[in-house]
Amino acid sequence: MPMKDLFTPIKWLPEGKVCFLEQTRLPREEVWVETSDCARIADAIERLAIRGAPLIGIAAAYGLALAALSTQATDYESFRSDLLKSAVRLRSTRPTAVNLGWALDRVMRAVDGVRDVSDAREVTIRTAQAIHQDDIGACRRIGEYGAPLLPAGARVMTHCNAGALATGGYGTALGVIRSAWKAGRLKHVLANETRPLLQGARLTAWELREEGIPFTLIPDSAAGLMMQRGKVDAVVTGADRIAANGDTANKVGTYHLAVLSQANRIPFYIAAPTSTVDLSIASGAGIPIEERSPSEVREVHGVPVAPDGVDAANPAFDVTPGEYIAAIVTEAGVGRAPYGESLRSLCQRGVAAHA
Repeated sequence: MPMKDLFTPIKWLPEGKVCFLEQTRLPREEVWVETSDCARIADAIERLAIRGAPLIGIAAAYGLALAALSTQATDYESFRSDLLKSAVRLRSTRPTAVNLGWALDRVMRAVDGVRDVSDAREVTIRTAQAIHQDDIGACRRIGEYGAPLLPAGARVMTHCNAGALATGGYGTALGVIRSAWKAGRLKHVLANETRPLLQGARLTAWELREEGIPFTLIPDSAAGLMMQRGKVDAVVTGADRIAANGDTANKVGTYHLAVLSQANRIPFYIAAPTSTVDLSIASGAGIPIEERSPSEVREVHGVPVAPDGVDAANPAFDVTPGEYIAAIVTEAGVGRAPYGESLRSLCQRGVAAHA
């Protein structure tokens, strides 16, 4: 059955619970988890049951909503203190994606000054729901702005998963691909497997299959060959944090694609909401890179693929210099170099849209 336009991997339930898709179980089984525990949301983010920069932000906001419902505080100061403790725990889960802190800050700002605890709880929930709905709308606009950048009959390469599974719904990079497919501009997608956790093979392939979009799954190491053979017209990926100068952190392996795109004269695009832009960081050198467990490299789904005791490094992200990026597609429009100017303007528009 084709994936519905409003498919979302996370939901706020009327009874005050969060329901999320356990993404570590895909594609073998589709398991949904219900919880009223903020700590369980934090754990799910850490172990990538909930992943993708925009979705992490949405989940964190919903985590605060759960914390607001569970606290026994009866006065505003105690309520806000409990909420801050939960925010600290959620903020510690993953360091690279800026959407996480952005969403937490938005919720805390909304609660500031709401002295009645009952009202503060409602504001927390409404703000989290607004963050979710805003993201769905943003992804649709990213798709609308990004699709025309692709040539008619485009063959597009993407990396990791930046679809509905990584967002509130629809997707960023896959949002562009989905919009291009619906507009009749897309011919084929090349999806990189994305080692070591295979988000491309497990998640992007699952989404594209559900949507009925023609695609081929390839090893990460085959990307350059496909470009060399003339099978790629554009590369589109998502982002976890974009510095003020356009330097962009995304799933490790993205930088390789950008360099290969330059060498083969193929446009390389980033698709992300303005909430992913961090104007407080001047360049990619200031973006923290998450280091995950070496066991993720030494094993695949718990099965060892390396000799016992082998040392392994597992950086989760790399940084692509802005000079390699043809354009950054946001819900507020398309930014091009010099990114110091265009990103600031896009962020101002993005803030105005959410005001």
